[in-house]
Amino acid sequence: MSSNNTFKIKSFLLACSLSTLLAIPYSYSQENNRNELPEIGTAGFSVLSVDKERQIGGAMMRHIRASQPLLNDPVLIEYINDLGNRLVKNAEDVNYSFEFFIIRNKEINAFAFFGGHVGIHSGLITLADTESELASVIGHEISHVTQRHLARRLEAQSNNQPLTTAGMISGLLLALVNPSIGMAALTTAMAASQQASINFTRGNEKEADRVGITLLANSGFDPQGAPNFFSKMAEKYRYKSKPPAMLLTHPVPESRIAEARIRAHGLEARRLAPNLNFALAKARIQARYESTPDNNIFKFTDDFNKQKYTYKEAVKYGLALAHFENKDYQEAKTILEALIAEDKNNLFYADALTDVYIKTKEINKALVMLSELNLIMPNNQVVTLNYANALLADKKYSEAEVRLQDYLLFKPGNFIAYDILTTVYQKQKKTALMHATKGEVLALLGAYSRAIDELQTGYNFAGEMPLLEKRIKARIIQFKDQEKKLKRL
Repeated sequence: MSSNNTFKIKSFLLACSLSTLLAIPYSYSQENNRNELPEIGTAGFSVLSVDKERQIGGAMMRHIRASQPLLNDPVLIEYINDLGNRLVKNAEDVNYSFEFFIIRNKEINAFAFFGGHVGIHSGLITLADTESELASVIGHEISHVTQRHLARRLEAQSNNQPLTTAGMISGLLLALVNPSIGMAALTTAMAASQQASINFTRGNEKEADRVGITLLANSGFDPQGAPNFFSKMAEKYRYKSKPPAMLLTHPVPESRIAEARIRAHGLEARRLAPNLNFALAKARIQARYESTPDNNIFKFTDDFNKQKYTYKEAVKYGLALAHFENKDYQEAKTILEALIAEDKNNLFYADALTDVYIKTKEINKALVMLSELNLIMPNNQVVTLNYANALLADKKYSEAEVRLQDYLLFKPGNFIAYDILTTVYQKQKKTALMHATKGEVLALLGAYSRAIDELQTGYNFAGEMPLLEKRIKARIIQFKDQEKKLKRL
């Protein structure tokens, strides 16, 4: 579900009104490198508590949902969170439940911010050649969070100039998501600062490398993934006049690559087999979110014919998705049915085949497939959301409603589930519930005033449903409280 331009402007202005809390730039120059790291375990706590970090992180995540092209793709969300959490479970000093998300952007970038939020640009995933390379970037960003580098940097800055929580969110988001824009904005907004960007000091980067590479090895990945990816980035953009966003916030001079390689050599080497899900995730991004269907059909066909692949299944899968995007539904169906026959529990295949069956009016096939998967993987987001979508397409609104409500009890705050449920209520002409659920969607985008308006409209349609009226009233109070807390940050 996309927000309109008016809301994006309002959301941006709200962020600007909070504008300098986190906008603490860094520099890699010797003369400005005065930001020695405070002692671990003490710094940051006098400025920001963990609870305050969580609140700020939540506010920033809502702003990103409203302003950035997130991939609201259940399969990719499932994949990237599974990968990220394999690393998190081996990390130390974890104070939050982490959330990993993907921005549809070919620019090579990754970033982390308060509350355990880690963003990865889709272009970074397609650049990586192995899952260990991708995991090395994610592990690095996790380490920035667990080491509380933003809070510690804020502590160091507060020793030099007074800070308020109010001024930082928009500057931080600009520079994290698009450093080349954020740098200019911050230079204007913070003319007194002697630094040029907003991520982490050179010391922070070294510490994140050290902690991240160890985390990579402890999580069963190849520790050489880190220096290999650093080398790839440095080589690919060595002679480019405009480096990617990630190199603005994570420079990779030769000394850093050498240090990473030495550190990786000191850890247990692992020769890992290629990972099918990683290959499928890359193929999905390339086929659905990059280039045109015609170009993708040519690319995947050429790769298959010339055996330019690690997994032929991934190339076939990419070709099937390219055919789907080109509305060649029968071709896509033939490929996907053959793939799932060999790997019946693969959610990449099941998700794509559900879309095909809906288009070919064979919805019952999708429902049978998904009901079987649901017995094996209850409350899995890919299965549940596809199941609800197929039920919606089959006009089985009541069953779709129950499945989504049950899932939201298990996974409250799931944006896609609320979005589908809004449509289900609309089809059922349950006006009060439709407006109330639309309010939940808007709240996840940080638009509390509009969310409260929707809830109030829903209340007006609640009629003789006293329990629903009470529930809506309570939610209005909660949203007003959350809006006040946001303004107090």
